[in-house]
Amino acid sequence: MMSSVRAINASRTPLDCTVQVPGSKSIANRALVCAALSHGESVIQNIPDGDDTFAMLDALKAMGLPCQVTKNQVTVIGGDLGHSNVTLNARLAGTTSRFLTAVAAVRAGGTTIDGDDALRRRPMNDLHDALRQIGADIRYSGSNGLLPVTLGPNIARSGVVSIRGDISSQFISALMMIGPVIGGLTIQLTSQLVSRPYVDMTRVVMESFGARVTVSEKIITVHADSYKPARFVVEPDFSSAAVPIVATTIRGGKIRLTGLGLATTQSDACILDIVQQSGAIVEREGDDIVVTSQMGQVLQPLQLHLSDSSDLVPIVAMLCLRATGTSSIDGVGFIRAKESDRLGDLTREVVKLGGRIEVLPDGLEIQGVDSLNGQTMNTYDDHRLAMAFAVLGTVVSGISVNDSAVVSKSWPSFWLDMAQVLG
Repeated sequence: MMSSVRAINASRTPLDCTVQVPGSKSIANRALVCAALSHGESVIQNIPDGDDTFAMLDALKAMGLPCQVTKNQVTVIGGDLGHSNVTLNARLAGTTSRFLTAVAAVRAGGTTIDGDDALRRRPMNDLHDALRQIGADIRYSGSNGLLPVTLGPNIARSGVVSIRGDISSQFISALMMIGPVIGGLTIQLTSQLVSRPYVDMTRVVMESFGARVTVSEKIITVHADSYKPARFVVEPDFSSAAVPIVATTIRGGKIRLTGLGLATTQSDACILDIVQQSGAIVEREGDDIVVTSQMGQVLQPLQLHLSDSSDLVPIVAMLCLRATGTSSIDGVGFIRAKESDRLGDLTREVVKLGGRIEVLPDGLEIQGVDSLNGQTMNTYDDHRLAMAFAVLGTVVSGISVNDSAVVSKSWPSFWLDMAQVLG
């Protein structure tokens, strides 16, 4: 990541602005996989321009699938994944790497999935073991369970797989999405399904492309129905929207998020309830969401279980730092293996500001404080940390964000789109 430092200007005036957030990269990548596995032309609109999305698009092109990008729209001619041996670079994109691994299991040619060093450290054993259960060949170039990994020439077949329900939902979603092209798939969950909203998101996208999926607590059934090409609109991203929403709550003022009211499938929509608990006012005006907060008001502490909305943890932690009293976030111990250690690395940076925060086995305990000292915040190759620290800088003087270009993973135009919010 290119080194870049971005200084944030703390402000004593309330906000009054409008922000349009990008489309959801989680939904976009699911739609791109479904389009690739459909026979014919699909059009996906409101496609985000972040690194994760383009890592997926470049991988589809490498497999020989025609993909034409026009502004925020992508046309994909799906169905033929090619027969040649290819290497696909997922860069830093965990979701992309997991989805591509499943897609590779239904290609006739050999496929190597690789990525940047940080991604090579993220474990994928459970997905690999599940794919082996339906006949996939998997070989490692380095350590078992880690990238780079090569699949093929055997192609996965219809059947039954067993996998834990309390691991990454990306593994389960990856398996679900190849179900229609192998003649159906039954996924037996050997433990509680803890990320149901993301599994439901996958089901909704698949059904938009003609698949039939039944999800219960212990069994997910992907029926033997082929994908059909579709026109699909990616809804605005609530994980990104949480950033200006929390900025408005802690700084005070009013912000309009255009089109956000059209987003219906994302668990991170709970950010609206969270800021209301803290003291903000949330209203819907047509397709827009409007958030208002009184400048200088006392923000209420929060006790939150965020296992289904773990991407919110860094930005919600900033909200808790500005609340009066002790807040807690639990159900998120697994995010220590995200792009960064999102509990330990976040805590390390907040403590050097003078913040009072403690890592618990499954989350964080955060004590609101009246004043913090400005510092340069390290981001650990994590876009969510960069955005969260930027928001804190709107109310704490002297904060700068190191490696600020890391936001390109999900929101490349973040610093421009958020200029009024961040000063």
